[in-house]
Amino acid sequence: MIDKIDTVYAGLECVQLKNDQLALWITKSFGPRLIGLEAQGGENLLAVLPDARIPVEGREDYSLRGGHRLWVAPERPETTYVVDDAAPEIVPAQAGLDITQPVDRTGIQKSWQVRLPPEDLQVTLNHRLTNRGEKTVRLAPWAVTMLPPGGVGLLPLQQELEDEHGLWPNRQLLVWPYTELNSPYLDISDHALRIRAEMTVGALKVGAPNPAGWLAYRQREVLFIKRTEYSKGANYPDRGASHEIYCSPTVIELETLGPLLDLAPGESVDHREIWQVYLNKSWPEEIKELFQDF
Repeated sequence: MIDKIDTVYAGLECVQLKNDQLALWITKSFGPRLIGLEAQGGENLLAVLPDARIPVEGREDYSLRGGHRLWVAPERPETTYVVDDAAPEIVPAQAGLDITQPVDRTGIQKSWQVRLPPEDLQVTLNHRLTNRGEKTVRLAPWAVTMLPPGGVGLLPLQQELEDEHGLWPNRQLLVWPYTELNSPYLDISDHALRIRAEMTVGALKVGAPNPAGWLAYRQREVLFIKRTEYSKGANYPDRGASHEIYCSPTVIELETLGPLLDLAPGESVDHREIWQVYLNKSWPEEIKELFQDF
């Protein structure tokens, strides 16, 4: 059974979706943000950062706030850091909610379809960008989930060969200018990138094309996974990165992106994520092996 309840969470007016295993909270007065995610009555798996802001020259600061958000890639202050302080429209749907943000100043409208099965530790989020403007816009959907520090983030690296002889490169690592490759918090192995979210200063960000289609974060005995579909050969932003991890002293972000496309007036593009929560180290074997040294 799915319950939908108007409530307050982390001091914010929210709509709660809840089944027997999982509860999540979505903000009503701004966003949308999925600000809370709890498994079997445990603590919030998402970060709440009410005072976190990105300064935008000549415009209002962008309030991060924490939790999960939908952005527009490539990352540019004028098109990505667009304030979302107005209340979205939230409509009940079977096993979930349909959420629509007002059209922003760039002419883009963001909407979500959130679906929670009756009994699973799983939620599906379909993100949609619609061009309500008068000009074609080149963009990609970008879904960002903020989690509290203290755990370990994991981004798998491609293992499949690109040619029958194994002569072509098959792994690519994208690194942002502020990332130190010798950082003690970054571990690069043959199979994955692992980030220990224990930084005290600075920040780092890495990404990669990711045919496996998932990112993971371990917080003690709990494993959080985001899964998306990877389109081989598609033109992803950030030099081809479909999956990215950002880390600072206050937060670690798991980020997925869709391919770049030219979105004409009236057209929409969807980007679906499936979130899974595993408790008590009852994790998928492929992921447990990659965490075994942490």
